Amino acid sequence: MADTTPQTTAEAAPPRHYRGRLAMALGLVLTGVILVVTIGLRNPDPPAPAPIAAPPPAATEPEKAPKAGSQVPRAGLAAPPDRPAVSDKAELDAWATRVQAKTGLSARLLAGYGRAEMWMAREKPTCHLSWPTLAAIGHLTSDQLQLAEDGTVTGLPPAPPAGPDTDAGKLDGDRTADHKLGPLQIPPSAWQKYAERANGDGKIPTPANLDDSAYTTARYLCSGNDDLGTPEGWWRAMLLYNASVEYGQNAFLAADSYAAESVAP
Repeated sequence: MADTTPQTTAEAAPPRHYRGRLAMALGLVLTGVILVVTIGLRNPDPPAPAPIAAPPPAATEPEKAPKAGSQVPRAGLAAPPDRPAVSDKAELDAWATRVQAKTGLSARLLAGYGRAEMWMAREKPTCHLSWPTLAAIGHLTSDQLQLAEDGTVTGLPPAPPAGPDTDAGKLDGDRTADHKLGPLQIPPSAWQKYAERANGDGKIPTPANLDDSAYTTARYLCSGNDDLGTPEGWWRAMLLYNASVEYGQNAFLAADSYAAESVAP
């Protein structure tokens, strides 16, 4: 009896070399999927591009404060020589205008400092006081001065008490304590001893006048018979004026800077 059971015909298997290629392809796809999933799980947000670093600012070497007695500031462009018999205003004004263009200080201010240098060179030539020292003292007092053509100064901040009263309030208005005076902050005791009118008109000198204040300060700085052209003499005079070494160092740096600028090409 014939076998009537349905027979199934097996499909032909793919060639062996094709099976190998198919397995390799499936393996590569599966590996890629695993890598993508793994990276995505570890770092869901892709990293942003690193910013380009800006170059560091150029380094500037800080000014070095000199030790007391070790150096003297430069003298700067000298004021014209004093000529007592004739007017030297035109020469002084021309010098002040020239130095103003180099330093940025006002010509009227420089005329007051320059005249003090001129007059001290005649009065006490061994002192060798130069105008940059006066300009430095003025700079440390205030850079907000309002200066009239006649030398009157306004806009000075009130000076704090600076020791016991020595003038009975006649100069600073305080009978209980001294207050330094004028645009260069002169002690009342020094003002009473060294004050001098700077324009030769015979009037009483006033601390609120720049010219009188500059000339009186010059006389005070030169009162100790020191040579301010030497490190020892300049520092002794400066510490007489203000006993703070830090003040003297700041005055040195300012004076030396003004002097260098005044002779710059």
